Amino acid sequence: MTRPPITQGTVLAIHDALEGRRHGIAMLLPFVGPAVVVSIAYMDPGNFATNIQAGARYGYGLLWVVLLANLVAMLFQALSAKLGIVTGRNLAQLCRDHLPGPLVLVMWVVCELAAMATDLAEFIGGALGLALLFHLPLLVGMFLTALITYFLLLSDKFGFRPMELTIGALVGLIAVCYLIELVIAPVQWPQALGGLVTPRLPDRQALTIAVGIIGATLMPHALFLHSGLTQGRVPPRNEAERRKLLKFSNLEVVIALSVAGLINLSMVVMAASAFHAGHQGVAEIETAYRTLTPVLGSAAAGIFLISLLASGVSSSVVGTMAGQLVMQGFVGFQIPMWVRRLVTMVPSFVVIALGASPTRALILSQVGLSLALPVPMLALLWFTCHRRIMGAYRNSLPVIVLAVLAALVVLGLNVVLVLQAAGVHVLTP
Repeated sequence: MTRPPITQGTVLAIHDALEGRRHGIAMLLPFVGPAVVVSIAYMDPGNFATNIQAGARYGYGLLWVVLLANLVAMLFQALSAKLGIVTGRNLAQLCRDHLPGPLVLVMWVVCELAAMATDLAEFIGGALGLALLFHLPLLVGMFLTALITYFLLLSDKFGFRPMELTIGALVGLIAVCYLIELVIAPVQWPQALGGLVTPRLPDRQALTIAVGIIGATLMPHALFLHSGLTQGRVPPRNEAERRKLLKFSNLEVVIALSVAGLINLSMVVMAASAFHAGHQGVAEIETAYRTLTPVLGSAAAGIFLISLLASGVSSSVVGTMAGQLVMQGFVGFQIPMWVRRLVTMVPSFVVIALGASPTRALILSQVGLSLALPVPMLALLWFTCHRRIMGAYRNSLPVIVLAVLAALVVLGLNVVLVLQAAGVHVLTP
């Protein structure tokens, strides 16, 4: 994917910061962008679906899954950003350059299927927000969402910095919405803190939702995209600048994904506070919206829809950008943005036209994403540990240990989920 450059003013501001001529918040602001764009993938409509089910059915009991997924996401997004800064190549390009052709083809197909699952969640989420907010048929909401995201994608001709700022504004809108929701909802904070630090999976359904949370949080396309956003944003002129870029990149990842993590935790807390006591059966986004009105009031319901709409539109834009990068990186060509947008939208229209539950489709798409996640995780871990590719910047032993443990946890949950689906009862009901 050929991205428009950031503005010359941003480049100069970054160089001023690298050379010590900017301080405090003014030093950090020019570096804000890649992690903020990627962070929208961590609060997309798939998160709404899985988090609502987690909170309604299990109260605060699955908050620890959200926390664990977010910590793992921070680690792997930092590695992805580092890969782009150090090598000047993105993850998909490195796969094509260094891995056997048949394996690259398989990886590309898996990643394209994951991109379609991603777009299913994001596109349907935005359409649901529009349809419920303005009392429209869902298919009309889908057409409007398609138009909005397409025009946002066209705005990149003005340079990538305006796109970064637009996505950042939408992230801020979602954060404000959920801050208000927490003020409105009657949260039991001691129970919430207990759920945050007490790992448990009560039954098989909890396992499915937990894997869905991981799939909705650790997004395969986000791991590819981050390396592409950093690979040539501001090429370092020497090793000292490269080290500083890595430092600022890691700081941005921690801040941006901390915000995304807090929003995810807020989603579960809000659902637990509003639904768990008397509405544990709430499993649909539409039902959640309609139940919120009598439980917490119309303001809470409206704010919920505004956040869902902002999430769906922004994450759909980011997902299309990531799909372009993956295609160009793996197979060396790209198609017009409108063609890619059309192709990835088709499954969404088919699902809704067949009468499938939008929220059920969202949940299953997130489980599918979790099953595809080992592909970029293992590839990213391999390349960032490779001395010939990373040189002095290859992963340290503590980072390797943490990353391997995180990958094993994700792989382990996926194996258990597959066994469950095959009828092997790993957990008792």
